Amino acid sequence: MKRDLGEHLVTSEHKKGRSNFLDRGTLLKLKSRAMRAGVWFRCLPRIDRVLVDLTIKVADYVCSPYLVSSLIAVVGKLEGFLESKLKSAIREFGVPLARKLSLFAQRWGNLSAAEWGRDPGFVRYCAVMKLNGYPCMV
Repeated sequence: MKRDLGEHLVTSEHKKGRSNFLDRGTLLKLKSRAMRAGVWFRCLPRIDRVLVDLTIKVADYVCSPYLVSSLIAVVGKLEGFLESKLKSAIREFGVPLARKLSLFAQRWGNLSAAEWGRDPGFVRYCAVMKLNGYPCMV
């Protein structure tokens, strides 16, 4: 089945061996995750919701570079809204804090502290301590 949408051609028979992260199924899963989390209507502007909804209705996969860039921006917004508070804390200040504490301990002579900055458990610990407002973790 083929539908002509201006200058780009959208076919329902996508190349079987190739995966596309902007296909109908992926967009549907992302939309349902956003709706369950309550960010679809609360955080996403109407124009972005309409863009995703129309893409789901019209195309099996996206081949227009303009549409791809627009959808990537919307998907990035949604991923940011769906990211948990702990994951964002780990990324924002858990990793830098763990590296900083690792460097301090290495300067004091602790040779095993070189691994602390890459240890996921220690990075998570630093992020949780910072989230809880522990005074030494500022």
